[in-house]
Amino acid sequence: MSIFVFVFGLLIGSFLNVCIYRIPKEESIAYPPSHCTSCNNRIKSYDLIPVISWILLKGKCRHCKEKISVRYTLVELFTGVIYLSLFLKYGLTLEFLKFIILSSFLIVIGLIDYDTTDVYTVTTWVPIIIGALFIGYKAYVGQDYLTYIYGFLACGGIIALIILLTKGMGWGDAEICALGGIFLGLSNGLLMMLLSFVIGGTVGAYLLATKKKSRKDYIPFGPYIAMAAIIVSLFGSYILEWYMKTFL
Repeated sequence: MSIFVFVFGLLIGSFLNVCIYRIPKEESIAYPPSHCTSCNNRIKSYDLIPVISWILLKGKCRHCKEKISVRYTLVELFTGVIYLSLFLKYGLTLEFLKFIILSSFLIVIGLIDYDTTDVYTVTTWVPIIIGALFIGYKAYVGQDYLTYIYGFLACGGIIALIILLTKGMGWGDAEICALGGIFLGLSNGLLMMLLSFVIGGTVGAYLLATKKKSRKDYIPFGPYIAMAAIIVSLFGSYILEWYMKTFL
């Protein structure tokens, strides 16, 4: 089963690459079929096998020999590893389904924000609606659901307040945090935010220290929120337990 989940993750990762490339261009993610962005030749199904096709083609288009970015393969591998990790943690459960949906959207959101510094509404509000459906199910079966509502309101609200007071973040960041909150709940959602500031601050300090960025440059924060949310979905309970034992 683990192998199947990993391969399924690779296949979804291939589709996520399509979303990452096409959504900023406002193109359909379903049509036209996959094609080389250099020569526009349609890519045959045997050249779309995740990871393997890239290796066999030596990272080049079969037709025009233009290089194919290794990032496509890395996204496929990363998605496969995340799916497998979530399966090993949650098993074949509703929580597993919930978090592979969250992770998939976060991968798309994070990389689009990294590439374009934009967060697209379709990539945040569609999963937020899905998160609301999960809340509805939990309420229906009598499980705790309020923490997810509180997580949505608190995580989105805190970033919204920062935006209104400092103008230091974008509304897309508030949407991503709200998305994380509705899937992770209040405590894990707040942990996600704290971790995103730690990761973002560390990377930002490095970029400034190495002069790869200046204080005037805009550094997208979405990738760090996405990264933190995925980490918390896997290790949130362990991090909170460590924090409680260490500091309280």
